Amino acid sequence: MARHEFTPTVFYNTFGSHPPAFHVDPGDEIMTTTVDARGRDQHNDELAGRPNPQTGPFFVSGAEAGDTLVLHLDSIRPNRSLGWTTGCLAPNVLDFDYEPEFDDEVDLAEWKVDPTAGTVTLTTPENRLTGKSFELRPMMGTVGVAPDIGEAISTSTSGPHGGNMDYNRIKEGVTVYFPVFTEGALFFLGDGHALQGDGEMDGTGVEISMDVRFRLDLIKGHSIQWPRAEDEEYLMVCGNVRPLDQAVQHATTEMVRWLESDYGLTAREAHMLLGRVSEYDIGNMYDPAYTMVCKVPKAVLISLGLSS
Repeated sequence: MARHEFTPTVFYNTFGSHPPAFHVDPGDEIMTTTVDARGRDQHNDELAGRPNPQTGPFFVSGAEAGDTLVLHLDSIRPNRSLGWTTGCLAPNVLDFDYEPEFDDEVDLAEWKVDPTAGTVTLTTPENRLTGKSFELRPMMGTVGVAPDIGEAISTSTSGPHGGNMDYNRIKEGVTVYFPVFTEGALFFLGDGHALQGDGEMDGTGVEISMDVRFRLDLIKGHSIQWPRAEDEEYLMVCGNVRPLDQAVQHATTEMVRWLESDYGLTAREAHMLLGRVSEYDIGNMYDPAYTMVCKVPKAVLISLGLSS
């Protein structure tokens, strides 16, 4: 295993078969940085345009279509103190006849991010939330690979390749699995959030640039259809599409496949288990494709004597 430090100079607003920014071997560790959703770096200098400019792509030696790329997300740290959000919820998550009557004008709200204290604190605008601290929970809003058939897909949305899923369990310590569609896999990441509620309901987390450390690995000849993830507590599958019920269908079906292929359950056992213990999270509810996540507690699998 080699360790690399990579300083990005070019950023992309699509997941696609762009020229590789850096070549790595399976198992290598990479330390790099990401800019925020508007392209600003750790000095708040604008290096790239919106939406969600990506660091990468990272070319993984030996990766071919039909393989699975494995991301071990080892460390995510905000590298500046200024974060920002919008100030209102997205219209599509509210009743169509609801018209908010705000008593102030807010373009962007600003937040102080303190990694040492582990807090995120509103500084402007002035209201009853100002000065109140929330727990720092860093995550990556966008992670993914180049999609199939040479497509270039906007970083504002998601699909089988991953992308802008905005799932707040894509955080330090998680392992994420992606289907590989092209030589080298071409992995990208960006859109760091210091804190984000489920669904990214206002279109933002606390947007900020990040220092990131991660490892990339391969499972040769193992094909999956949708992004999978696991941490100490859960197996997770992300379904990325509209309408919302189809996203649930993709996530649930891929979880059935996972339980059958890696844990040895029969189709009947997998169906009956999910009917009892499945949990669902909302990833992105703001962007063109929604993200729904099907989860299975690992404790249940352990109690059944199942291991991958």
